[in-house]
Amino acid sequence: MNLRELPALNALKTFEAAARHESFSRAADELFVTHGAVSHQIRALEEELGTPLFAREGKRVRLTDAGCRYAKDVRAALMSLADATRAMREGHRARRLVVSSSSSFSARWITPRIGRFIERHPEIDLELQSTNALTDFTRDDVDVGIRFGPGGYTDLHVERLLDEVSFPVCAPTFNDGDLPKSPAELAASPRLLRSDDQMWSVWFKAAGLADVPEPRRGVFYRDSSNLLQAATDGQGIALIRRSIGAHEIATGRLVRLFDIDAPSASAHWFVCPAPLFETARVQAFHAWLMEEVAGFRALLTAPPTPSDDR
Repeated sequence: MNLRELPALNALKTFEAAARHESFSRAADELFVTHGAVSHQIRALEEELGTPLFAREGKRVRLTDAGCRYAKDVRAALMSLADATRAMREGHRARRLVVSSSSSFSARWITPRIGRFIERHPEIDLELQSTNALTDFTRDDVDVGIRFGPGGYTDLHVERLLDEVSFPVCAPTFNDGDLPKSPAELAASPRLLRSDDQMWSVWFKAAGLADVPEPRRGVFYRDSSNLLQAATDGQGIALIRRSIGAHEIATGRLVRLFDIDAPSASAHWFVCPAPLFETARVQAFHAWLMEEVAGFRALLTAPPTPSDDR
């Protein structure tokens, strides 16, 4: 077949996304275009091929049999093209390591430790990307992702790094140092809120107070780093993840209230495409990261230092 007879690459990429999601709206969100643009591309592709690829059922779409076969072949071809492009880029960026993680984990856990990696591997040019968007390794120029979630990431090399729990913290000067002495007293104190979770009710349930409702009013923080900063500034009591608040607790900028944890269904994961896991730069980062994780776990399980009573 003459390559000039192939459909446009943008049309194939649009079809692959729509087929994978079986949704024009989700494909539009992924590709940062409008629903109408996706629909137009699909109809133009169907006309060019002379066969329907999707069956329209009201606002829903599903692949036809021909669409299923074509989607499989198109995805394989696009993945092959992506692999070839990645291999070409490897020749120009073998020294560059791109690591993506959430903004809070990058700022509060990776950054305080990353100097040890840089000292050990000065030959690697490290780029830390702080984003709460999920990395798409077929599209984004990223080597390694540190994800916080339930797991189940398919078609990737995946390793569980850290389990997570949450607990309340505040500045030692909060309320002029008169800190809550019981979970019931904490329930009546100003609490800082995250906009995307319902963890306060989980923590109070673990504390034996299942009837304490989730706060509905106040300032809601979307980013954990901002939430932590507000707690450090004495604005209220925050429920924070262990990995995010460990440094501030160790330095005394925050104090933990009560030895009660709210369990989390999510964990931190090391993820990367399997071929990239074998590269020297990813292997170096992986080895360093696992050492840091082991050290962090050891601190969590170490017995408390006896106080000096002299």
